[in-house]
Amino acid sequence: MKFSEYAYERPNVELLKEKFNALFEEMNQADTFEKQKKVAEDLNELRMEFNNSQTLVSIRHSINTEDEFYKAEKDYMDENDPIIQEYFSKFYKVMVDSPFREGLEEAWGKQFFNIAEKMLRTFSPEIIEELQLENKLCTQYSQLIASAKIPFEGEERNLSQLTPFQLSTDRDMRKRASEARFHFMAQHEDELDRIYDELVGVRTRIAHKLGYPSFVELGYDRMLRTDYNAEMVANFRRQVVEEIVPVCQSLKKRQAKRLQMDTLKHFDDDFKYTTGNATPKGTPEQIIANGAKMYKEMSPETDKFFSFMQQNELMDLVSKKGKQAGGYCTYLFKQKVPFIFSNFNGTYEDVDVLTHEVGHAFQVYQTVSLPVPEYAFPTSDAAEIHSMSMEFFAWPWMELFFEEDADKYRFSHLAGALEFIPYGVLVDEFQHVVYSHPEATPAERKQYWRELEQKYLPHRDYDGLTYLEQGGFWQKQSHIYTTPFYYIDYTLAQLCALQFWKKSKENFEQAWQDYYNLCKAGGSLSFLNLVELAGLQSPFEDGTIHNVIKDITNWLNAIDDQAL
Repeated sequence: MKFSEYAYERPNVELLKEKFNALFEEMNQADTFEKQKKVAEDLNELRMEFNNSQTLVSIRHSINTEDEFYKAEKDYMDENDPIIQEYFSKFYKVMVDSPFREGLEEAWGKQFFNIAEKMLRTFSPEIIEELQLENKLCTQYSQLIASAKIPFEGEERNLSQLTPFQLSTDRDMRKRASEARFHFMAQHEDELDRIYDELVGVRTRIAHKLGYPSFVELGYDRMLRTDYNAEMVANFRRQVVEEIVPVCQSLKKRQAKRLQMDTLKHFDDDFKYTTGNATPKGTPEQIIANGAKMYKEMSPETDKFFSFMQQNELMDLVSKKGKQAGGYCTYLFKQKVPFIFSNFNGTYEDVDVLTHEVGHAFQVYQTVSLPVPEYAFPTSDAAEIHSMSMEFFAWPWMELFFEEDADKYRFSHLAGALEFIPYGVLVDEFQHVVYSHPEATPAERKQYWRELEQKYLPHRDYDGLTYLEQGGFWQKQSHIYTTPFYYIDYTLAQLCALQFWKKSKENFEQAWQDYYNLCKAGGSLSFLNLVELAGLQSPFEDGTIHNVIKDITNWLNAIDDQAL
């Protein structure tokens, strides 16, 4: 069945509650392991039914945020999700307290119970109103960003549609496009401040009601981190400052030399070559067709998967008015299918979507037989390994997309993967500071950001643009608003993906097998256990960053980037 044919019916929350309560009663009366397991499976089906409706609404709303029907349904879901979460929480409680837990652990694995215990800590009926408010505020942010209608070069454009102009070979065009983007942000600065201020406030109240000293600890539990903590992350950030920031500053000097500039301005940051960045050749349809050819040749597994995604219209890739910004992969439990959303804009990012988001989708496609919905995706730190590693597994096929500019793309991609890490840990440390000082004013938060930029991105020059000089850049980063403490996961996964890059250059077939085994494991293990399963070094281990950086710098230094 094609995605457009999927039927949506608003969930009847009262009826769902009755069904949950009836199954909880059955669970209490079940006097054998087999009976409890059967009722638990029925409860999983009920949970997936609600999740499916919620996901379908979310996808269709993000495709067109101006569609009044799905806008109303999104509001309905924001209102009712916390109410249903109470029943999900009761389910976890029943499972954790089951007299047959040992047998259930053997059937489902211990990771489910690790997750269940974290979920129980992060929810209470007392916080339903606060969760509803948190959902509404996140939706307000997404709608505000999607609402951009910016007159530029003779047309009205959203933020995604400005990106190609920000990568133009014409420096004045890059500057004007960047100014247009941040003029929109500055125009809405008060609203962006209000939304975030209320989010920090409501999250802090939730944390206190649940007995946490601050939202930092609750944020970690929400991310289901079971085998590392804030101290380990702080040590990771320290190593990034020592090992990666100096290499990135060296790369920025090489970039300035390539561009024949004395100093890079912020609007030059993503522009890599005087001849222009590598851009994919052809129409969106041709890019997707090249993606199909790549996945056909990569492996039988990827061929089968990508053909399935195309046949069932499970990708909405091209930017258009009213469409939510960004890109994501999600999963519909009822149909047992992934869905990929993005905003093609004519830049190299279009190819990154066909590798990064496809990496997520390929992974979840392998896990339909795992016993619980919690295992569809791993925790987000591990989930990003699949996406970022697929970007590197795709390297041998880059000529399909970029033709003579394939090496230009590869150099920028690897250098960019490294340069991303300081930014990623900056976002993380910013959130630690914000939620450790929830009483801070919007101006003080911006000051925190500006100070951390100078620590992690000392090259950043805002060319006197007031909004950015005063620390407003972070307001474009949706994760800070909608998924707090997520962003460090990208940097941890990047360190793992860079190890797959090295392995794939040494022995592609063996590296692919390790990656495929990781995909099949889904979320059945914790982050560090999945890293071990894939034959990778833990990013937290002292020396891992040093070892990975050495191989990358050797490769980058061997390339004459001035000739690209």
